[in-house]
Amino acid sequence: MPDAALPASAERSGYDATYAAWHHDPAGWWAARAAALEWTRPPTIAFDATLGAYGRWFPDGVLNTCHNALDRHVAAGRGNQPALIWDSPMTGRQARYSFAELTDRTARVAGALAALGVTKGDRVIVYMPMVAEAVIAMLACARLGAIHSVVFGGFAAAELASRIADATPKVIISASCGLEPGRTIAYKPLLDAAIAISPHKPSACLILQRPELEAAMTEGRDHDWAAAERGATPHACVPVAATDPLYILYTSGTTGRPKGIVRDNGGHAVALNNTMAMLYGVGPGDVFWAASDVGWVVGHSYIVYGPLLAGCTTIVYEGKPVGTPDAGAFWRVCAEHRVKALFTAPTAIRAIKRDDADGTLLRRYDLSRLEALFLAGERCDPDTVVWAERLLGKPVIDHWWQTETGWAITGNFRGLGLFPVKPGSGGKPSPGFDVQVLDEASRPVPPGTIGDLAVKLPLPPSCLPTLWHNDQGFRDAYLAQHPGWYTTSDAGMIDQDGYVSVMSRTDDIINVAGHRLSTGAMEEVLAAHQDVAECAVVGMRDALKGQVPLGLVVLKAGVTKPEAMLVAELVAMVRDRIGPVAAFKEARVVPRLPKTRSGKVLRATIRRIADGQDYAVPPTIDDPASLDEISALVAPR
Repeated sequence: MPDAALPASAERSGYDATYAAWHHDPAGWWAARAAALEWTRPPTIAFDATLGAYGRWFPDGVLNTCHNALDRHVAAGRGNQPALIWDSPMTGRQARYSFAELTDRTARVAGALAALGVTKGDRVIVYMPMVAEAVIAMLACARLGAIHSVVFGGFAAAELASRIADATPKVIISASCGLEPGRTIAYKPLLDAAIAISPHKPSACLILQRPELEAAMTEGRDHDWAAAERGATPHACVPVAATDPLYILYTSGTTGRPKGIVRDNGGHAVALNNTMAMLYGVGPGDVFWAASDVGWVVGHSYIVYGPLLAGCTTIVYEGKPVGTPDAGAFWRVCAEHRVKALFTAPTAIRAIKRDDADGTLLRRYDLSRLEALFLAGERCDPDTVVWAERLLGKPVIDHWWQTETGWAITGNFRGLGLFPVKPGSGGKPSPGFDVQVLDEASRPVPPGTIGDLAVKLPLPPSCLPTLWHNDQGFRDAYLAQHPGWYTTSDAGMIDQDGYVSVMSRTDDIINVAGHRLSTGAMEEVLAAHQDVAECAVVGMRDALKGQVPLGLVVLKAGVTKPEAMLVAELVAMVRDRIGPVAAFKEARVVPRLPKTRSGKVLRATIRRIADGQDYAVPPTIDDPASLDEISALVAPR
């Protein structure tokens, strides 16, 4: 832990003073934040460095996360305050739940799970669409001290089966269907197929029947959600150790085995509760909207737990940024529900920008209550930040974090007084994170130098303590490359002012004739072109230079410029801003970029296509047909 003396300064910003206070006494700083929660047994030790791979937070504390997210707000007199708003343009319906109503429903569903045999420490897989019941299912597990593992609704049967095999759930909670523009996805056949091929079989399934498509039930195994909730006895919160797992969230790995990120109860609740005011500038009664899915980490942290822990109203949105019905959908939700802070992925804003570049749809709505737009999930190009700031007239804050950390490694902190935004940067390190750029020998590099972004151990509360039943895999994946550091697998740099810029994943650093170059830097240039809506750059094999960059661009609506002219302009821009060393000579116009359901571009798959290698269709892909289009346009000629 850092032990430097607290620097003295007569003039310090809120951020500087807070970061210095954390750095001076990390354990004391986090202990003070833990006091904001209600504990069954308050921790007397903030951090024990002798436990686990790098230490454990609040090891002697006991609490319940659901109690802190729901019951304590009711007890404090805020039971009538809206806790959750469900907004579904897919069905044309909305619903609102107060803290009292959400607590009651959660207690009953916890009782229904208990009646199916779920107890503290059992695993429950949640395979649900974006409905209020998905949040209730997660909170009901937390209420029982059970460990939930949310699998993105509609995931293929084989992928779901691998997660069932790894987590060995006692119960699976699912729904009859999910809704996408123009189609209804039947979940139950996918669930049945996954159970059939998994070596582990759950003892029961709890199924939410949706009116859009009802599912056939398997007698003896499947139970109707509505009937089970109606007949259940409300269940009290079960105290658990702060170090007990709250959830497992599977993320992509390099092996065939799913990589299960473990999140504990105590550190998670302390850190997320703290972020709501410190980072996002919201508190009890404010409406916070994370436009994500509960299947991803953003949904876990900032649809479910963060806002409810802080007493905010959260929004569950079943729709898209465009097409449900148009590119004004997000602004309609913000205006209608009086959203104070919106958090989404850059790809969503780029899609809105592509379809409504001049902001005609945005100007239809009263956004006076919206105070800031937060972006994360992938690096945001400066042009998109500037565009959004110009139209919204609000701060647009890019911040960097990972599934593994559960909250922002870097950001700009509304609760501490904003510092100037630098488009293209994810801000400065959050109090709790000592971020450095390292070379291949684990030595810090000078400001402005690209290298491996790493976090000095120990990681702060809410970061993963390990992988599910795979401690050695955790050490190999995150701790071995740079001893004493957590390896983020992101490449970037820190400038003279302390701003961190994430340029790409480390495997997206390409080697052009011996020069290590960031594809993210090239994407930044391409995105600045007035005709480009979104873009991606990958490195493809070259017999002479080793690798050369290939740019893929999606044009804004209505652009009819000849492709050859556009490519010449893009090549000239990269040559001017990065230099001839980039060897950027080839770009192609594509109708769309293949992406995961969370909006991340499938660069590794595109790279394999460009190199003429075999590739598998990733299970997380949003639209498999997009890969066929790329294959036709990008495959070696």
